[in-house]
Amino acid sequence: MAAAEQIKSLIKSFSEGDDSRFYATAMQIAAAEARKGHQDLAEELKKLIQDSKKSKINENILKRLPVNAAQKELNDLLEFSRPVDKLKDMVLSIKLKKTIQRILDEQRQIEKLRQHNLFPRKKILLTGPPGCGKTMTARVISNELSIPLFVIRLDGLISRYMGESIAKLRLVFDTMKEFRAVYLFDEFDSIGTTRSQGNEVGEIKRVLNSFLLQIEKDDSNSLIIAATNMPENLDEALFRRFDDIINYPLPNEEQIFKYFKRELLKNELISEKNLIELSKKSIGLNFSDLEKICQDFLKNIIVYGKEESSLEFLFEIINSRKRSL
Repeated sequence: MAAAEQIKSLIKSFSEGDDSRFYATAMQIAAAEARKGHQDLAEELKKLIQDSKKSKINENILKRLPVNAAQKELNDLLEFSRPVDKLKDMVLSIKLKKTIQRILDEQRQIEKLRQHNLFPRKKILLTGPPGCGKTMTARVISNELSIPLFVIRLDGLISRYMGESIAKLRLVFDTMKEFRAVYLFDEFDSIGTTRSQGNEVGEIKRVLNSFLLQIEKDDSNSLIIAATNMPENLDEALFRRFDDIINYPLPNEEQIFKYFKRELLKNELISEKNLIELSKKSIGLNFSDLEKICQDFLKNIIVYGKEESSLEFLFEIINSRKRSL
């Protein structure tokens, strides 16, 4: 059990709202239990402390968001989340995984790099077909760095705030300086289309110019991630503003096999030999399709039983997905 002085310190720091001392004391108690050989209890205490910290961070961020009349729209502009996705959970090529790992490693050494007047990768453009891992990458980076994720829906920004879009976009970039987080500009092509297209709405051109200006002068510690399914439509000037441009192709047969193996073999209903056949049949589908196929199969087992959940049923689901493309 914890020493009397530690318990008193814990209660006092809690009552005074001293979070730093509260967590430090709690970690001391966990360490003491570990030294006594109570490893399970120590690990449980550490997990509770980590979960509490994350919850506290979320609460503090939401409380600290600007609330004056000019900034109340932040709640509508920014979709806040705390992802739990991990890099090890993604089925990626070695090259792609190394690229993401490098972003994480540089971000973790941000202070060291700044001491040498260098800056970590922080402006990332993700391109590729839907369902191939772009949004999940933003969630992974957020979780791995233990910082929040804010999603900015650009199509909604344009349609909802016509005439005010530039001011709202500036508000988002101002927020980046105050709150270190991952800011994901989803459906980026909604503003990123080339400025030379004569049929573009003037408002979109102005927003694009504003974005180019804001991202160029951004010096915050936040990460800016833009995602698009149509990189060919983006203005060429945008590409120069990003530190990394990462392309996500459709999964190949090997990646499909790895995904199915992870999700289906654990049920011992599909053999590894069958997975090879399933993987070949699934070429052309994205990871989102693969996830839905596995979910449909597992739900069928629960609802109708194992005897109704055969290999043929899986092929039917795959064919149905491919027909809908």
